[in-house]
Amino acid sequence: MRLEIDPGKRKMLDELYSALSAVAEGSYVFLTDLETDVSRWSKAAVDFFGLPGEYMHNVGDMWAEHIHPDDRKEYEDSIERIYMGSDDSHDMQYRARNKEGEYVVCTCRGVVVKDIKGKPVYFGGAIKNHGIQSFVDTVTGLRSLYGFFQDLRTIFWNKEDTVIMQLGLSDFSSYNEVFGYSFGNRILQKLARMLQKEFEHTGSVYRMDGTKFAVITHTLKKDEVEDIYVEFREKIRAGFYIEGHRIVPSMNAGAVVVDNFDITDKTVYSCLKYAYYMSKNTKLGDFVLFEDSLNDDNRNKLDKLRVIRESITEDCNGFFLCYQPVVDAETERLTGIEALIRWKNDEYGMVSPNDFIPVLEQDPLFPTLGTWILRKAMSDGKKILEKYPDIKINVNLSYAQMEKRSFVEEVTDAVKELNFPPQNLCLEITERCRLMDMELLKDIVALLRDIGIVIAMDDFGTGFSSLGALRDIRPDIVKIDREMIKNIESNQADKSTVRYISELANDFDAELCVEGVENSQMRDILRDYKVKSLQGYYYSKPVPFDEFCALEI
Repeated sequence: MRLEIDPGKRKMLDELYSALSAVAEGSYVFLTDLETDVSRWSKAAVDFFGLPGEYMHNVGDMWAEHIHPDDRKEYEDSIERIYMGSDDSHDMQYRARNKEGEYVVCTCRGVVVKDIKGKPVYFGGAIKNHGIQSFVDTVTGLRSLYGFFQDLRTIFWNKEDTVIMQLGLSDFSSYNEVFGYSFGNRILQKLARMLQKEFEHTGSVYRMDGTKFAVITHTLKKDEVEDIYVEFREKIRAGFYIEGHRIVPSMNAGAVVVDNFDITDKTVYSCLKYAYYMSKNTKLGDFVLFEDSLNDDNRNKLDKLRVIRESITEDCNGFFLCYQPVVDAETERLTGIEALIRWKNDEYGMVSPNDFIPVLEQDPLFPTLGTWILRKAMSDGKKILEKYPDIKINVNLSYAQMEKRSFVEEVTDAVKELNFPPQNLCLEITERCRLMDMELLKDIVALLRDIGIVIAMDDFGTGFSSLGALRDIRPDIVKIDREMIKNIESNQADKSTVRYISELANDFDAELCVEGVENSQMRDILRDYKVKSLQGYYYSKPVPFDEFCALEI
């Protein structure tokens, strides 16, 4: 639909836009009328990023949807300062998602144009897309992220066995905040030179997004790469000086071995990022190699991930949901069901979600799968509600979904379109959501609860679900993971754990659900505590929808 714009406003917008375009060759030009919030963007940007059109309203929020979740807050804060009148310019680098779902590095510079009385009238500037315009990082002089992907595709073309490592810094933002971005750039330049020296004759070094680097080597084995990283990390720990200031950053590193060329560069990159964030979030910076050892049939996991990833792009073909009942602890009547994702095809058979969910959460495609799970569970759930109108349909959430700016809107739209009663939907915040910013998580939970949706905290006691998170989020339901009760029949510590968590949940007005109930003895022990509901193989393993409907509960 064509955006209606006042002819006079449009004429002025077009004239100023033409003036900007004349001096911004090679960049995407944008111009916003601050009074009407109508913008004009270059057609090249519209086509590359899949935007609605050259003329757009409220483009600031729309563009935020394309910016990587890790970069989005800084962008939104900068734009807010522009509109509030506290800033006259905008200069930052971020990753933006194109219409193919891939992120490219962009540099955006803009200024506010004021009238003769000093009133802000226009905000205009240019966006440089490094993904299509530069193979070289302007800060470090290394090959850029785009150059990395080009070289990765060459590796596949030549079928060269390769080890790829990504390494980066954990506490870089503090240096930018204290000393400024120019100082931060000098740190990156220093690290770039040090890495080039380490791999001078054995590998190529790249500047990736943010504070991360990568190394591609055809001559070193994985053990040799790890040894170099360990030594390099020790050098960094010893510190180095920038402008008289001693710098002691923390490092992380993940790696992947490429010796299968039936996969894709995007699959390799997702696995590389998974290994890197394992190093950063759970291994205190130790070297993490993406292992190909989780398959019972000894098939190549990378190839399997490629097929699973492609399944998402094919309307989630091969994915299906299984359902496991949740029952009242006293009456054993059905009170809920949990939807659990599965994937199967003729070549690989059934694949455990533990083999693909953690890796796919690093992939831009994952929110598409998350939306499919949510809508499928609600669609199936409506049929189950005809027989059990008071039960809740439990759906696990991923941090990759929740970081999307449009996440709450997508949930709301699904509830409305499927005519699903929100009070019968329970969204479970899983352990991996610890990776999110807590304030963002709290805001999302509050918005979902306002809709009427029930919130559960899953895997309590296994890392993310700490006392602080319980206090901040205030879930309606707390779920104890099966690992916490598996020895409850013989282990007093398990009993004490359940008693402590049950009293804690009660103090926060939350119901307690215990997973992993496998026999009547465990059930009877759990009944001695303030447990509201039970879940486990004693009642049923997760089964496909048709089988669930045939269960007698």
